[in-house]
Amino acid sequence: MKVPFSWLKRYVDIDVTPQELQDKLFSCGFEVEELIDLGAEISRVVVGVVTEAVPQEGTHLHVCKVDCGEYGHDIQISTGAPNVYVGMHTPAALDGATLPGGVTIKARALRGVESNGMLCSGEELGLNEDLYPGAEVYGLLDLPKDTRPGEDIRAVCGLDEFIFDISITANRADCQSILGIAREVAAVLDKPLKMPATDYVMSEATDPRLSITVQAPDLCPRYIGHYVRNITPGQSPRWMRRDLALCGLRSISNVVDITNYVMLEIGQPMHAFDMDTLESCRIIVRRAAEGETITTLDGKEFSLNAQNLVICDGEKPVALAGVMGGLNSEITDKTTQLLFESAKFARDNVRKTARSLGQNTDASSHYEKGVSEYTTELGMARALHLIQELGCGEVTATHIDVSAGAPRQGKQFTARLSRINAILGIQVPADAVLDILRRLSFEVTLEADGDTMQVVPPRWREDIEIGEPDLAEEVIREYGYEHIVPTFLKAATVTSGGLDADQDRQARAKRTLCAQGFYEAITLSFYADADLDALHIAPDAPERNVVRILNPISSNLTIMRPLLAPSLLNAAVENLKKGNDAGRLFELANVYAPKQQPLTQLPEERLHLGLVAFGAQEDFFTLKGAVEALGAAFGIAFTFRRAAAPWLHPGISADILCEGECVGMFGKLANDVTAELKLPKDSRDSQKIFLAEIDWPALMAHRRTALRYAPLSEFPAVQRDLALVAEETVACGDIMEEMRRACPQLGEVKLFDIYRSEALGDGKKSMAFTLQFLPDDKALTPDEVDRFVKKILGNLKYKLNIEIR
Repeated sequence: MKVPFSWLKRYVDIDVTPQELQDKLFSCGFEVEELIDLGAEISRVVVGVVTEAVPQEGTHLHVCKVDCGEYGHDIQISTGAPNVYVGMHTPAALDGATLPGGVTIKARALRGVESNGMLCSGEELGLNEDLYPGAEVYGLLDLPKDTRPGEDIRAVCGLDEFIFDISITANRADCQSILGIAREVAAVLDKPLKMPATDYVMSEATDPRLSITVQAPDLCPRYIGHYVRNITPGQSPRWMRRDLALCGLRSISNVVDITNYVMLEIGQPMHAFDMDTLESCRIIVRRAAEGETITTLDGKEFSLNAQNLVICDGEKPVALAGVMGGLNSEITDKTTQLLFESAKFARDNVRKTARSLGQNTDASSHYEKGVSEYTTELGMARALHLIQELGCGEVTATHIDVSAGAPRQGKQFTARLSRINAILGIQVPADAVLDILRRLSFEVTLEADGDTMQVVPPRWREDIEIGEPDLAEEVIREYGYEHIVPTFLKAATVTSGGLDADQDRQARAKRTLCAQGFYEAITLSFYADADLDALHIAPDAPERNVVRILNPISSNLTIMRPLLAPSLLNAAVENLKKGNDAGRLFELANVYAPKQQPLTQLPEERLHLGLVAFGAQEDFFTLKGAVEALGAAFGIAFTFRRAAAPWLHPGISADILCEGECVGMFGKLANDVTAELKLPKDSRDSQKIFLAEIDWPALMAHRRTALRYAPLSEFPAVQRDLALVAEETVACGDIMEEMRRACPQLGEVKLFDIYRSEALGDGKKSMAFTLQFLPDDKALTPDEVDRFVKKILGNLKYKLNIEIR
């Protein structure tokens, strides 16, 4: 939220610099993300008075003599602006001056004539019409004649302004306004708060036809409407347009600007309905009918349902409650009478509506964090005051306030000083506690025992719960976190530290994968059904049984992930789109599965290990090697079989088996899945994406609980090559498994060639392996190796009908 320093100073007598105030705000819990100095990029730009302007023959330029006060009374500057004239007061950027955007002005010759600077337009100073009148006029900025030559242009044009960009946490909805921050500034500086004017005088005029009915009080606990007539639309005064501009809003008209101004200043989103466009004077707040439509002020049409709250003029919707008004009741230059709306809407309903319709506005952002009923009352009073201050309407006596019965005073509760200090772990003096709470507008009465307090928080602090914990937080952020002394928890014990067994295993796995060239990735635990659709997962597949987010922060983050594969695939695709054409990533993180539907308890969280490799140099064996290295790190031997995952290529994928149990899968992304990705079509290398996913607890169940040392044999291993003819359907993994069963002395087995030919027979293939035989306590003789080979061939013939080629 942007808060101009000059606006804050209207409510609090601030006697510190913006930089000091930034530190004080941070110390009491408000992060200033950026302190913006509007004139930071401007230097050596002063008021110049044009004393002479002579057209340069053959050009569009004027050679001017400019009086810049103490910087020089006769500075020659050339300009091509058409509106220059003798006697004009205008910004003059001198030699060595800087302008917004990193522009530096240097003295140089223009069309052969020396120019010692530049005369500036409003745009070149970063101004617009709302920040300074005349800033958007074509040509030079024409300054008032009472400006002094040589005066710094930042002071003249209001660019000597600081703006605090403050991050407001969700629990401090009362601070999403200038007034809310001013309250905190007044408290931290121990200064009185000057409230904005809210007084107004009502005429005797009424409109008895006007009525307001709230049919959904659970979604709209408070709705205030006030009738204003004799509207005279026009431009807002300069001070209001400037305040809006400093906060990033453009001026539209006086009435619309008032609603925006009240939202920024008080924190109350407001809306004004043109009464002449309403079909009746009956305002009804209700749930939308299924399929009912509305066209909002931005021209978008939406189809609604019963979860959406609408404001109706008897029958048809004229506003989407808490989000945006309807196009059919907008304020125009022809508006003569209006109804001001100031309401409190249920924050969760506004959030769901805004997210489901993709219609996020400043108003919905305020309502999602929460608006108090006190703010609703104050906002209406401030808006009516501004109507009279700007002289743009008559405030009538027709005022309707519909409430669901919420109390009109703060909630009262009892708290103890001793309990507050116990929570903080330090002793804050009673006088300091009382002073802090009173500065924060709490009503506090200390009872005779010196410990018990009767507390009434201000009505705008709906985040304060009954009890001491919230009070302790209020006290310490004003008293100072530096007073907290680190102490052990009561149940704390001294340990030797280090990782537990599971953490150690995870760290070992990560080190192993890093050694294989993979980098660790951390992705969000959420994605959408569309991510499962992208992997062609069937609607009735187990992976579709997911935990759905009731209030998602985005339409792309609606379910808790049942697989890591979509997360890592999205990471690979984003890298490929941005020109990172190769990479290897892994993630060890939880996936989520509901124990039953609908949810009545927390879902099961299960660790999965996911891998992705993409790029021209990657292939099936990249992941196979990484998986085997991972198994070796835990003493696990894998076997493989063809996988049937819908997102993997049926001929270039495999299930990972441990002692017959499938613990994961890996392979190339299926061609039809790859074809649907938004990847550069002119690069075949970007289509090479390989994925793996392993169930971590299932994998760890097969690890060796204790790795045993086995010394290297002093005798050399013996290698033999075998070329085997097998049926096309026989998998390489099955052949290797039968070899190992036949010969315990068999060590490493490598496939180094696959050959197919008509000479081998229909449906046949030749596979060539290198076999390594390991000796025990003596060297292997040729006869022993021949016997091993014969036994292997016999086993292959009997089990898989494989012949030697």
